[in-house]
Amino acid sequence: MRKIHTTKSACAAPVFNRITPGLMRAMPYEGGRKKIDILIETPEFTCLCPWSGLPDFAHLAVRYVPDTKVAELKAFKFYIQSYRMVGILHEDAANRICDDLAAAVRPRELTVEITFNLRGGIKTTVTRQYRKK
Repeated sequence: MRKIHTTKSACAAPVFNRITPGLMRAMPYEGGRKKIDILIETPEFTCLCPWSGLPDFAHLAVRYVPDTKVAELKAFKFYIQSYRMVGILHEDAANRICDDLAAAVRPRELTVEITFNLRGGIKTTVTRQYRKK
């Protein structure tokens, strides 16, 4: 098994058999109170079906409006990869990603949308939204 190397400023190496929210990192948003929309997408989100153990492949889109912090993208990628060998329902994956990202970044608004590839002729899209109170 190859060791994953990270730079000193990077997050810890991901663990591939459990979801690892501790990998998530935030950086200061230096735009002050300027409202911007950030979209992070990957067509490479994978997890396992908790019933069959077969892989589920999906397109993940995260859109958020930062308040004082933004997500560090390398850390976010490692966090998303931690789902790779975890059995999780589609709905639970969207909820968990939204909760973990909201806790790390504390955005004004956040939407997580996961569109899973066809399985048995059925396409599933799960959307979860968060708004700061």
